[in-house]
Amino acid sequence: MQKFLLFSLLLFLPSLLFSQVAPDNYRIFFTDKNNSEYSIEQPEAFLSTKAIQRRLKQNIPILENDLPVNTSYLDSLKKLGLTIKNTSKWLNTALVYTTDAELMDTISQLNFIKSNQKIGPNPKYRNKKKSNCPAKEHPLKGDSIFDYGFGTTQISMLNGHTLHRNGNMGQNMIIAILDAGFYNVDILPAFDSLWSNNQIIGTYDFVDGDTVVFDASSHGMKVLSVMGANLPGELIGTAPKASYWLLRTEQTASEYSIEEDHWVAAAEFADSAGADIINTSLGYFEFDDPVLNYTYEDMDGKSAFITKAADIAASKGMLVVVSAGNQGDDPWKYITAPADGDSVLTVGSVNQYAEYSYFSSIGPTFDGRIKPNVAAMGYQTAIQGIDGAITFSNGTSFSAPLISGLAACLWQHFSDLNNMEIMRMIEESAHQYSFPDYYTGYGIPDFGKAANLTQTNINTLSENALLNIFPNPFNDNLTIEINIKEDIQKIQIELFNITGQKIKQLNIIDPTQDKATLILNNLNELPSGIYLLKIKMGNQYLTKKISKL
Repeated sequence: MQKFLLFSLLLFLPSLLFSQVAPDNYRIFFTDKNNSEYSIEQPEAFLSTKAIQRRLKQNIPILENDLPVNTSYLDSLKKLGLTIKNTSKWLNTALVYTTDAELMDTISQLNFIKSNQKIGPNPKYRNKKKSNCPAKEHPLKGDSIFDYGFGTTQISMLNGHTLHRNGNMGQNMIIAILDAGFYNVDILPAFDSLWSNNQIIGTYDFVDGDTVVFDASSHGMKVLSVMGANLPGELIGTAPKASYWLLRTEQTASEYSIEEDHWVAAAEFADSAGADIINTSLGYFEFDDPVLNYTYEDMDGKSAFITKAADIAASKGMLVVVSAGNQGDDPWKYITAPADGDSVLTVGSVNQYAEYSYFSSIGPTFDGRIKPNVAAMGYQTAIQGIDGAITFSNGTSFSAPLISGLAACLWQHFSDLNNMEIMRMIEESAHQYSFPDYYTGYGIPDFGKAANLTQTNINTLSENALLNIFPNPFNDNLTIEINIKEDIQKIQIELFNITGQKIKQLNIIDPTQDKATLILNNLNELPSGIYLLKIKMGNQYLTKKISKL
């Protein structure tokens, strides 16, 4: 009776768009934030001190989209019998639950409702994962002589160890991981130091509305291990001394647009909690209800609900790092939302030889922008397994946190820069910055170069010589041909492993010909992986990354 009376009173209000997108959960768009109890002149009432400080540091103004959703509008919805699950102040929406379809017809008549969509069911099953991570996983065998253990190649490919050696391991940086669950993070050995040093700041489950995240999917746990693991000789992550928020947003039993709402709520939470970086290894384009599917035309940086929020998150001063997706060998093949955002750092995958991974989603965005932005090792990436052992796994889910962790270390090194400046430094350090493509974007970043801690000049030819290095990848012998343009008294060739240890050196004194050929022999005993070839000619250096089979 109460619903009927309220409905009668509202009949004179204009009817607005109603679109069904999935059962029982609805996304409601509000018309405005009029008569809000909050004011942008008093942000401390709705933003944390850390969130305000980030804005002040980066000269970011407090805007209307920082204001919470109008509480009177939410109260009205509650009185009608709706359950409020999440809200988004950035997009001015509410995620509500009801099984009363007639009630939703009533809602569409309210004058403060712009539109609503039916977006998803409300299951709580936790037995399936849909994310940017292929399910296949292989146990690791053998030993590593390096402290990074099985993570040596993936971090050294990015020259990340250079940041670590200079004391930048993510201290005082906060990374929010938005993922599907963090199974056994509270007991697995890779995370012991995170707990003992209070680096796990907190947890929240935006799917179930509680703080329990350690009984859900293991995907977020694996992502965390890429950044936060600290098992010397087995696996050390890219930011082992950063602090982390573990936020569950993915509903693993199904794939509906409701997960975008969970993600947006978590991103806003991360903002308020003072996070510096958001890492998300989730991507959306196809749902269980085909009506909800995105098209390639929607990958334009401004159409997908989650992409809009990701770009807003970046506008609040956070660095948003997103995996490109694993559809490279599927008919879709393109990046997924929110990887199409123009202000997010999208990460594709390469293998241990720095070659494009066949599954890594490609660009461009529909409007023609370079995506992914950069790439890292997402093929056979070393991660923490659910049984406590270190394992390998594939997916851009794991290339993204490699970048996120080192971005935290780089930002720690350059603490006065803003998020977009850090993003630009990462791109500019990448090996194909001058000739990007739609497979790995600007290429593989060199974080030592970005931090001005090395003299690396990747893929930039010296003015004095043109190089021909073959075969690459090499096995037993490596040939280096140098075409000399000027008088050079000495040419020095040095081969380093990825931890900086010199393996070979070869010198030519007073070369008399226009072309010098140098051959490094007996290399078959070297372990497979990435190596650095350093050529010194006069007072100029050139460093090239090469691979050993």
